[in-house]
Amino acid sequence: MAQRLSKSDSNLYRKTVLSNGLRVVTEKIPSVRSITLGVWMDVGSRNETKDENGVSHLIEHMLFKGTKKRTSKQIAASLESIGGSINAFTSKEQTCYLARILDEHLVEAVDVLADITCNATLTPINLKREKKVVCEEIVESFETPSDRIHEIFAQTYWGDSSIGRPILGELDNITAMPRAKIVKYIKNNYKSESVVIAASGSISHNKLVKLVKENFDFANGKASQFEQATREKEQSVQITTNENNQIHICLGYPGVNYTSKDKLTALAMHVSLGGGMSSTLFQKIREEKGLAYTVFTYLDIYRDAGVFGAYLATDKKNLQAAVDISLKQIENLKKKRLTEDALDKVKAQLKGQLTLGMESTSSRMNRLARNEIMLGAYYPLKKTLKDIDKITTSDILALSNSLFDRSKLALAVLGPVGNDDLKNVI
Repeated sequence: MAQRLSKSDSNLYRKTVLSNGLRVVTEKIPSVRSITLGVWMDVGSRNETKDENGVSHLIEHMLFKGTKKRTSKQIAASLESIGGSINAFTSKEQTCYLARILDEHLVEAVDVLADITCNATLTPINLKREKKVVCEEIVESFETPSDRIHEIFAQTYWGDSSIGRPILGELDNITAMPRAKIVKYIKNNYKSESVVIAASGSISHNKLVKLVKENFDFANGKASQFEQATREKEQSVQITTNENNQIHICLGYPGVNYTSKDKLTALAMHVSLGGGMSSTLFQKIREEKGLAYTVFTYLDIYRDAGVFGAYLATDKKNLQAAVDISLKQIENLKKKRLTEDALDKVKAQLKGQLTLGMESTSSRMNRLARNEIMLGAYYPLKKTLKDIDKITTSDILALSNSLFDRSKLALAVLGPVGNDDLKNVI
């Protein structure tokens, strides 16, 4: 196959594009013995139609249930028996199958990952059994309020669009999904131009490319298109009543997308507002008022959209005060410029978190792959740290005023609460 190579960052990063469009990206870390290897499919729950919802995650499970040459037990033992591990995850936009091994076991890891992604049998008996497992996972998530509120919020914010549907799918949908639909979905989406194989650690790029050519066999082409991220209503509120003691709350505003020049500024805003124990919301709501045990902000960043969200859990008597403080502190970012000292602390925290994360081969592999899929580029950590240093108080003030528009607020509440309890919130 023809190759196109690019190198940067003192030859620690390399990229090869095979003639079928499959991309191999590596980042060598000379100081470690391990390798984290990921096979990324640029397809997730956003690519699903309504009647397919949950199929991407179900496929992730099914690929571990047996291939033409391995049983599910043999797949599980294949890397564990040599001290490694194999796992997978599904998100709104990608599915990843990954292995972590010592560098001497690269051949075995590639062989196993290629086998499950290219040769899974998806037998009816295994499908029937695994549907039950996935349904139990859905029930567990449904019965975990801190998980369920985020699913409710996604539906509240995005409405009936694919990005607002649960990654796990609905029970009835999973139970009724025929094998033929699953096979067709794989055929339509597990295609070479939508596959990125990423590795970080004690990796030889040339060796990995050779192994990829010898072991992986995906159909040519690209995965199916996904529905654009759009909201049905700019402001939306959803209250879901149950008999639990605590009330779980998610609120959010429009955020930034993956290619936005303001992405790092949004991260700095998140760190300042709710990114740790020293953050504004944690200090105001938990430490000063004792209104909640858990409170934090988060960013959902997608190709074409994003959400700047906040979560907290409290009891009914503290609900109004906790939400009021959250909204007030968010609004304060629009009105009051951060001090230079406060911004310097935020930058130091953000740079420290990123740098510590990069000591993990798994974190580096994830970052490497996502940047390739989303941006088609490699961004060394040094460049990111320099870009963080460039963030100004004016940047944060401007972005806060751009994002935090109360008329675009979404609010989801789960717990022993009614409409009257939130009548003064928005």
